[in-house]
Amino acid sequence: RQWEKALRLFDSMQRRGLEADVVAFNAAISACEKGAQWERALQLLEEMPRRRVEPDVISFSAAISACEKCEQWEKALQLLDDMRQRGVEPNVVSYSAAISACAKGRQWERALQLLEEMRHQGVEPNVISYSATISACEKGGQWKTALRLLYEMEEVGLKPSVISFNAAISAC
Repeated sequence: RQWEKALRLFDSMQRRGLEADVVAFNAAISACEKGAQWERALQLLEEMPRRRVEPDVISFSAAISACEKCEQWEKALQLLDDMRQRGVEPNVVSYSAAISACAKGRQWERALQLLEEMRHQGVEPNVISYSATISACEKGGQWKTALRLLYEMEEVGLKPSVISFNAAISAC
């Protein structure tokens, strides 16, 4: 339960009158992710601008990951939209976490849309992005799409992982 210690330290720092910077907030949000505390992660993210600290791509990605771990796919997608509205460009970690959230929520079509959106935004999908999308297709019973994505990985120069293959095999 290390995440609880991290949050206690974060709170203690602020009680002592020390201003938390983006690094401290990001560490606290990451602790929430590790502890599956998505609501607390979102509270911290919302608190940042009130403390005159601008959330960055790490802040949002950690919050999206916290939502993903707790199967809050709608919240994860909302955060992806929020970050764009605040002028923060999602990276491969942000997108992959959102795709994983969609996989857990059995939202295979949305996962595919995000994979495509990544490319259009100039963000190169990695093995994690593809594996999460294949997993989403597996959960949605879309075996043909899962296999297409597995082959596509190799076409774009990515080496599928055991997770990629397991998800594709499970889809069949």
